[in-house]
Amino acid sequence: MQASMIGSAMALLFLICAPVQGAPTPARQDQLEHLLTQDCGACHGLYLTGGLGPALTPQALVGQTREALITTVTYGRPALAMPGWAPLLSPTDIAWLVDRLLQGTPAP
Repeated sequence: MQASMIGSAMALLFLICAPVQGAPTPARQDQLEHLLTQDCGACHGLYLTGGLGPALTPQALVGQTREALITTVTYGRPALAMPGWAPLLSPTDIAWLVDRLLQGTPAP
């Protein structure tokens, strides 16, 4: 039983860290940009410089790995009121959002 759980956890880890192929369509990228400013911005501030949640600027994310950020966006941090977005976003969407945050988002 325990070996099965460890195997399942390892498989999940490999799926999380697997590179995502492709990118969302330009129309989907526009929707994701809107999500960043409206949904993420509701807690992280309109310019993602912090609010209820921490800042999500490239400077604030220094030291965070891409994989750790993808995991946070995917599964959330329930103890900190950060929801997981996996039920609403594909792995490709989530990876694109994280990459966008690491690059810096334009001001709304």
